[in-house]
Amino acid sequence: MSPAPQLDGKSARLLFLNVGHFVDHLFMLIFAKAAFSAGLSFGLAQDGAYAEMIPYGVPSLVLFGAGAPIAAHLADKWNRNGMIAVFFIGIGCASIATSFATTPLEIGIGLAALGLFASIYHPVGIAMVVEGGGKVGRRLGANGVWGNMGVAAAPLITGLVLADYDWRLAFVLPGIASILLGLGFIAFVRTGRMRSPEPTSREKALVGFRPGWKRALLSLSLVTAAGGFVFGAMTFIIPRMFEVSMPNVSTDVAVTGALAAFVYAAAAWAQLGVGRIIDRRRIKPVLLCVALGQPLLIGVMSTQADYGLLAASLLAMAFIFGQIPITDAVLSRYVPDVWRAKVLSIKFMLNLVIGAMALITARAILADGGGFETLMVVLAIAAACVFASALLLPSRIGEEEAVPVPITI
Repeated sequence: MSPAPQLDGKSARLLFLNVGHFVDHLFMLIFAKAAFSAGLSFGLAQDGAYAEMIPYGVPSLVLFGAGAPIAAHLADKWNRNGMIAVFFIGIGCASIATSFATTPLEIGIGLAALGLFASIYHPVGIAMVVEGGGKVGRRLGANGVWGNMGVAAAPLITGLVLADYDWRLAFVLPGIASILLGLGFIAFVRTGRMRSPEPTSREKALVGFRPGWKRALLSLSLVTAAGGFVFGAMTFIIPRMFEVSMPNVSTDVAVTGALAAFVYAAAAWAQLGVGRIIDRRRIKPVLLCVALGQPLLIGVMSTQADYGLLAASLLAMAFIFGQIPITDAVLSRYVPDVWRAKVLSIKFMLNLVIGAMALITARAILADGGGFETLMVVLAIAAACVFASALLLPSRIGEEEAVPVPITI
């Protein structure tokens, strides 16, 4: 009997990085599904528990973004592999600690710690994924699918746990799993098999910022800000929106959680398709198409309920998820590896802090009785800003013949 095939060092490295993206988004959205149940356990009224609990998740999202520059700095000064190990173990410990909360304030503190550890992944992990150049779009697309499977798994796993147990176990079980993953990653690094991909000739030539980088990064900043607002709100509110707006489908917390998971999981594959397209086609037209679909479909969501809402949500999330690998691919073509963790950290800080502001907006609209329909209209307007910002992007992105521009900061 032949021995089972083993992953080579590069494949195992990429697998750990992909699993890390899954873990990152899973943990950041446990509270989105558990907030209502936690609020009830803290004695809040049923009709206002969800809206009242939302603000306690805001510090977590703020630190998810604000901690990214710190993580990038530590990774550059210390070690990228070491920071990924800290990410796995730290986020697991913070999740378990959150399960011991007895008041909304305590759960907010626990979530803030969780968000700080979660901030490590994007600037460090994504910089490691794009190392070496080559088919960056394909790797980013696959990595994005893993991340969005984490988005999908959060309401599914949390809903199943809530159906038979309480919200605390929804934080404990993933926490234990993440700690074990961190220990596994450390063991893998110590084997000496951790190997980065060999850089392509194009990657070796990128020793400075490419011409047009200022305009490109301005466009990406605006796209990231508007897109972060949309992404932050949509990934947080859809599980609860399904509970409220699908009365003829189901009001069971496990079923609506499974439906939200289905939407996220199915839509996640858009990233893989988009990633392959941008390896072969000009990026700007692809980004414009993806950006245009978002406000149209989010607007449709505001008019739907039951199965119509399910279908519209699936299409809208496909376009929202499809945007993610595009901006990272553009960045990799303008920014040399030595600067990527820093620039990525600023990008994700902007994206996620704005995403936290989306929760404050959602809470204000829902608390004032505006309902999910009004919230969808606001998000459609924000999504239209993504399209407008994408128009600023240079038409020819990261051309082979462009001469990199040295820069000192």
